[in-house]
Amino acid sequence: MYVLVPDDPVFYAKFQSLEEPLLRHLYRLHHTGAESDDERIISDAYDSWVQVLLKLPLWARWHTEDVPAVAAAAEPPPPRYTLHSMRGDQLTSLYPIEVTAVDLGHLTACLDLFAGIDASAGAGSGPTGGEERLADVFRRVMDVLLLPPPSGLLNILRFVVAQGVAVRVTLPTEREQEYQRFCEDIVTILSSGDAFAYRSHRAMYL
Repeated sequence: MYVLVPDDPVFYAKFQSLEEPLLRHLYRLHHTGAESDDERIISDAYDSWVQVLLKLPLWARWHTEDVPAVAAAAEPPPPRYTLHSMRGDQLTSLYPIEVTAVDLGHLTACLDLFAGIDASAGAGSGPTGGEERLADVFRRVMDVLLLPPPSGLLNILRFVVAQGVAVRVTLPTEREQEYQRFCEDIVTILSSGDAFAYRSHRAMYL
């Protein structure tokens, strides 16, 4: 399935921040000496996390710039088109990426696991700050990945990216309205709960 991800440092930072806790949990479980369902779930989720990371436009672009020798063998980043409103304002770009149901399933199973750990801790002496934050960030990232993209907007952007060249794209009024609603949902998912962060993030899309 195709999802639309924003060329947005807030989303990228939250997505990338999942790597360290995933690896930390794997390390702890591995050193117990016995395989477990939890270890399998987290291992599968980490593999799927990597698959999604490799398709994110910011990662592909930064990696190409910083490590050209490695990136040369990897899938090239999508063309960096520019997105504009009918008034001529430049908009934050969205990129269609294909994510498999298997990868989404692995990530969702891991989120459920971490949410359960958080709930168990809360039933005891109270959740640790790290575990509570991990479950919250993981949930926000997954909510963005599972956010249904408007079909008209998705079709336009898939066509643009498939051309393989950087172009200027002007959204017609109806598609721009879809864009604004979709991006408002992204900002709410990622930044709700912190008024300053929400205002700053929302300003990227206005």
